[in-house]
Amino acid sequence: MIAIERDLLQHFRALDPIQQQGALDYLAFLASRPSTLAAVDLPQPVDIARPEHESVVKGIKRLRATYPMLEPNKLLNDTSNQMTRHMIHSVPADEVIDELERVFRQHYDAYIAKFNTCA
Repeated sequence: MIAIERDLLQHFRALDPIQQQGALDYLAFLASRPSTLAAVDLPQPVDIARPEHESVVKGIKRLRATYPMLEPNKLLNDTSNQMTRHMIHSVPADEVIDELERVFRQHYDAYIAKFNTCA
């Protein structure tokens, strides 16, 4: 759960049952309306060049800087799996970083798709 969800839940729990129902009704109303967020307002990846002979750790740091809009917790499993492939199974860093770039891009595409379904 991200910080904004925790805040929302904390505020929701502080309401009495009638207020909670009103809050749910209002959220349902907001969710039913088309988003006014323009495509140009959507966060874009930061263009950070991939250096030669990059380590996996530095690759992960670069990709996190490239995609600052993504939640690190949602990427933890995938990044850990790739680090394990590299450290335990001796998969070359370049190959692991290539896969990490695909993973980050997939997470970014899913992130952007949430906005496209609201519009």
